[in-house]
Amino acid sequence: MDVHNAPDEEIYAKHADALVRFATGLVGPFDAPDVVSDAVIRAMTSRRWRDVENHRAYLYRSVLNEARMHHRSTMRRRARELRSYRDEPSYLPDVRPEVLEAVGSLSPRQRATVFLTYWEGLTPQEVGHRLGVSEGTVKRHLARARHTLRGLLDD
Repeated sequence: MDVHNAPDEEIYAKHADALVRFATGLVGPFDAPDVVSDAVIRAMTSRRWRDVENHRAYLYRSVLNEARMHHRSTMRRRARELRSYRDEPSYLPDVRPEVLEAVGSLSPRQRATVFLTYWEGLTPQEVGHRLGVSEGTVKRHLARARHTLRGLLDD
């Protein structure tokens, strides 16, 4: 069967696993399946879908675009939460809002290592065990996070 004429279900089945892996790298493992679902639905219901020559490339671009929209939406939500955080009692009373905002801009792995190291007081070895990564990976994420935070907070 010509791939261009393949049913949508076959096209999706052929690329779904790779698209989820791709999305996981963009938005993390928890949001990846939703991002892929939204992207595939948007792509396959598009007026252009039937004219697409390379379905795989079109789906990858769709997942990338959906991940960008997801990221923008997440950043807007975090900004709203930060604004409301400033007005309410905090579960982290000694943390300045600008620090929370800066930490929120880190990658999920970097945020996790910063949180577990500084808020939970765990060693890199303990953080690695909890996250299922090596101590060296934890140290690398912490170093990158510190570099980013220095740039954001040294203003």
